[in-house]
Amino acid sequence: MSRPLSQDEVEHDAHRTRQWLAGGARCDGVSRQELLELGVAMAAVTAAAEEREPVAVTRAPVGVDPGAGAVAAPIAKPLPPQLFRRLESNAEMRWEAMAGQGHVVPNDRFFVRNHTVTPRLDAETWQLRLFGTGLRGTPTRRDPVEFSLSDLRRLPAEEGSALVECAGNGRRFFIEQQGAASPGVAWGLGGVGVARWRGVRLGTVLRLAGLTDAAVDVMPEGLDPEYVTGGVNLGRVRRPLPVGKALDDVLLAYEMNGEPLPADHGFPVRVVVPGWIGISSIKWVGAVEVSATPLFSPWNTQLYRMFGPGHPGGGGELAAQSVKSAFELAWDARIPAGTEVLLRGRSWSGNGPIARVEVSTGDEDWRPAELVAADRGGAWQRWTTVWRPPAPGRWTLRARATDVTGAGQPDTAAHNDFGYLFDGVVRHPVTVA
Repeated sequence: MSRPLSQDEVEHDAHRTRQWLAGGARCDGVSRQELLELGVAMAAVTAAAEEREPVAVTRAPVGVDPGAGAVAAPIAKPLPPQLFRRLESNAEMRWEAMAGQGHVVPNDRFFVRNHTVTPRLDAETWQLRLFGTGLRGTPTRRDPVEFSLSDLRRLPAEEGSALVECAGNGRRFFIEQQGAASPGVAWGLGGVGVARWRGVRLGTVLRLAGLTDAAVDVMPEGLDPEYVTGGVNLGRVRRPLPVGKALDDVLLAYEMNGEPLPADHGFPVRVVVPGWIGISSIKWVGAVEVSATPLFSPWNTQLYRMFGPGHPGGGGELAAQSVKSAFELAWDARIPAGTEVLLRGRSWSGNGPIARVEVSTGDEDWRPAELVAADRGGAWQRWTTVWRPPAPGRWTLRARATDVTGAGQPDTAAHNDFGYLFDGVVRHPVTVA
C-alpha cells in the first residue's frame, strides 16, 4: 500500500519539482536563476568529474571558512583503519567491523557523511529556533520560538531503531562492475547504518510552537558551515519535508545507542527521518522553518536528483532507497580451505522490510540464506549461510535480497550521472587457501 502524498518522499519531491520549475515557489537563500545556471553548468561538465556531484565533498569546499565553531579536521572521532575506509571529509564503515555485532552499528564505527566539517557546538547555549508562516503569529528567523536542549528533554521521549543511508552508497560499483564513471565520493556499501535513536517527536515540538492548519512544509537546517560550490554559496544544509511526514515519525534525536549524540552524528540534536534518504536527516539542527507555502532548497532542486539518460532534463526525483546486500567480510578476504565457513551479511531497503535473501558462491548456484528471526520487520535484516569451498583459489560471493513490496536487486544497476541509488548485485571477491 502506498503512503499518502503528505508522507511519500518520491511523490512529494515530484510534486514540488513541478511547482518549482513552474516558478511557483521560492528557494530560500539562492535565486531560482542561480540554481538553474548551476544546474546547466553541472550538466555541461564532462571531463572534470569532481564538479558533477557538488554535494559529495572530496576535498575542502571552496570558500568555506569553518570558523571558531568547527574542529580543524573534517571529522572529530578517531578513524582506525580496521573500522573505516577514509574518504577525506567522509568515512565509510568497513563491513568486517560488523562481524559479531548486534542489530545496531556501534557509535565508534557508524559511517560519517559531512558536506563540510563537523562543528563543535555547546549544548548549554544551543537553541532550536522555529519560525515561519505556518506557525501562529508568524515568528521570524530573528524572533523565533525557541527550545533549549533541557526543554526538549522535559518533553515525552521516544526511542526506536532507524536506518540512515547516503544516497551515493554503492557508487564505486558503477565503475568497478559496470564500467560507467560516476563521480563523487566513491562509497562502497559502508555508507549506511542502523542506530537506536532517542529524542522527542518533531510533531510534538511543532504543535507546541503553534503549528497551524495552513502549514504545508517544514525545513530543518544544519549548523555546519555554509556550503559553496561552482562559485555559489548555497548556505547551510537544509531540505524540506511535507508537514504530514514531519508529524508522522520524524524524531529530534539527542541520543544514539544510549549515549549523547557524538559530534560527527549531530550533537547536540539531529533530525532522523525514517525511510527517507540520508540528506533528509539533518545533523546539528538549529533553525526549522515552518511554511504555509511550498519550500525549496538546493538540496531538493539541483542536488540529490537523478540526471542522465532516461531522466528529465531538469533532473528526476530520487526514488526510495534501493535494495542492497552486504557480506560482513573484508574485501578480498582469505578463507581457509577444506572447512565449512559461516557467511554472515545484512540486507535492507527503503521500501520496507526484507522478505528473503539468496546467496551465490559460484556462477548461478543461488540458494536461500537463513534470516535472523529477531530482525524480521526491522530496519535491516541479518542473514547467514554455510559454505564449504570446493577448492582453493579465487571465488566470488554474491547476495541479493527482495523486500516485502517485491523490489529486488538486478544484476546491473540503472546508471545515472551522480551514481545514486546503486542496487545491483555486488560481486565480493575472496581467496580460498
